[in-house]
Amino acid sequence: MRKSVRLGFFFFAFALVALLCSCYNRGQLSPDAWDLTQQQLDSISFYTTHHYTQNYNFLVRADSMPIIKQLPAEALSDMPVDTLMVYKGNHLVVADITTVPADTIDSVWVKVARDQETFGWTHEHDMLVAVSPDDPISEFIDFFSDAHLLISLALVVVVVAVYVNRKLMRRQAKLVHFNDIASFYPTLLCLLVAASATLYSSIQVFDPEKWRHFYYHPTLNPYAVPFTLGLFLVSVWAIVIVGVAVLDDVRRQLPFGEAVLYLLGLGATCAVDYVVFSVSTLYYIGYPLFLAYAVFALYRYFRQPRPRYQCGRCGAPLYRKGTCQHCGALNE
Repeated sequence: MRKSVRLGFFFFAFALVALLCSCYNRGQLSPDAWDLTQQQLDSISFYTTHHYTQNYNFLVRADSMPIIKQLPAEALSDMPVDTLMVYKGNHLVVADITTVPADTIDSVWVKVARDQETFGWTHEHDMLVAVSPDDPISEFIDFFSDAHLLISLALVVVVVAVYVNRKLMRRQAKLVHFNDIASFYPTLLCLLVAASATLYSSIQVFDPEKWRHFYYHPTLNPYAVPFTLGLFLVSVWAIVIVGVAVLDDVRRQLPFGEAVLYLLGLGATCAVDYVVFSVSTLYYIGYPLFLAYAVFALYRYFRQPRPRYQCGRCGAPLYRKGTCQHCGALNE
């Protein structure tokens, strides 16, 4: 128990020191820092509202996306145009952006280029639904933000979690919230996942533009983003740190087979927490639900019998004096 607490404290202290050592050099402002051309001012204005500008990199995630080689004005005047196709997995760069007020469908046109031979114009709306920022964090966000995926995942996760947990309970195996090991880390991990999912959906509901900017310019540094996003990133890092502590405690307290079953049940519980709270918070139900879940999780943890002794040979926790179930040593 003391070793696990020391290990958890070590990981927490290491992460805290790493975060506090982060620095950001703003650089010097030159005397002509704001002596900008009209084109540069327009680019800054577009960037603040659309969160991307020229030379931004996208990745095509739709099966295909059409672009035209002619200028937008020529396409709007019903002149013949040449259409090119870019396909899923192609990398695109924004070469130019223009506004066509006469276009009643979408006044913003974007010129993208795959290579020196393949480039053309498309409506911004048509482009954004077919591409994602060329960044692994943005792609990860895309994957977990897909509505159809969340609904399908919710059904699968709930069914699997109920099945796994029932099997474990029938076998009287160790299970978080019901027959837990002598460690607070599993309960803390479930609460962190639920809190992170609630905060994640809250940012999308109450400050979507802030989340959209983070989506286009993702980072894992909590000090490089506004407070709410920083809090979310801190919770993500905390999940990683506590997850390592959970693995260490489970490895020490359970035999390999039981440890695998316990981790399967814990993973299913965390998956249910993520799906339930990320979806329910979108409809404001997640807040009272999270409070109820936190009370339930803490109540169940403190109601669980905890070991009062420790084996003198192997250090395993013991609920009573006598023979150690792990090494067979007699403790009196």
